[in-house]
Amino acid sequence: MDLNKPLAYRMAPKKLEEYIGQEHILGKDKILYRTVKADRLSSIILWGPPGCGKTSLARVISNTTKYKFLKINAVTSGIADIKQAIETAQNVLLNPSGKCILFIDEIHRFNKLQQDALLPYVENGTVILIGATTENPYFEVNKALISRSMVFHLNPLTEKDIFQALKRSLTAEEGLGSYHIQIEEDTLRKIAQTSNGDVRTALNGLEVAVLTTKMDSNGVITITNEIAKECVQTRKAVFDKNGDSHYDNISAFIKSLRGSDPDAALFYLARALNAGEDPVFMARRIVISAAEDVGMANPNALVIATSCMQAVTMVGMPEARIILAEAAVYIATSKKSNAAYLGINRALQDVANKDTGTIPMHIRNAPVERNGKRRLWCRL
Repeated sequence: MDLNKPLAYRMAPKKLEEYIGQEHILGKDKILYRTVKADRLSSIILWGPPGCGKTSLARVISNTTKYKFLKINAVTSGIADIKQAIETAQNVLLNPSGKCILFIDEIHRFNKLQQDALLPYVENGTVILIGATTENPYFEVNKALISRSMVFHLNPLTEKDIFQALKRSLTAEEGLGSYHIQIEEDTLRKIAQTSNGDVRTALNGLEVAVLTTKMDSNGVITITNEIAKECVQTRKAVFDKNGDSHYDNISAFIKSLRGSDPDAALFYLARALNAGEDPVFMARRIVISAAEDVGMANPNALVIATSCMQAVTMVGMPEARIILAEAAVYIATSKKSNAAYLGINRALQDVANKDTGTIPMHIRNAPVERNGKRRLWCRL
């Protein structure tokens, strides 16, 4: 093992028994576990957040099944790389078994043409595709590939899972076992908690703490809470402004406003702002909620929300957070009525789909002649 490589890489599991987490698909009675153990693997798509173990699982599967393992990254690869991988898979000298796993990281980054290039080889079994993605594959991966693959959703690792990985790394020969490290379990748990379900962040943070802390006279490296806090990245909500998490978070924010839950509304607002979301965008959503959800139950809510958006535009962050919070709490705690929302939708449906006749004479704007000029008079 090359100790110059990151700890997270060195501690990657090599067999299913070493894999931590994802019991919902890797428990001994679960389909993926049974498929791998029976050596009846078909193409699969692994979908989950960063650091949940997608790449590690692909390597474990390869080691367990003894297939040749080829890896390409969709961010830096193209059709030429796909063709080269296929040629390697079909080469009897390079791949005597004739079985090959092609692991494509970030498969959602391939465009339609690149994904289509994989289809015939997945179809005829030249390669067993394992695609990894952080985005919803049902939106980002071709339906033809989805129909030929099993999709498994990987969850963020729990604090308990990450704590277990950290503790194992302290004694493993390929990990930090060659160091004499003194660290409290409470400190390890805080590292696990701060990593937000990303074991890579936790392991690399622990390694930085060990490598940057001086030994005492007895050769002991003592990692305190303060050292761990400095070395592990600040806890961040998993949030990509252009990905699924953006839409999931804004959906949760809107539903919290609609469901009259001010605490949840502030939580999802904080997640968005912490991830760098545009505050004006959040203000627009509050305006929409004021009209759509609160409506006629409290017409003043629209005034508050509109003032919020104007103030946020003028002030900007970080003070805009206070204005957004005030408006969000006001909308969340207001009584709700969607009568106007439902009413205009039904009226639009009638206008678009029914014969609504003509405007009754008694409410038309009747033309009259005055001093030789034609004028319109509105009778109220």
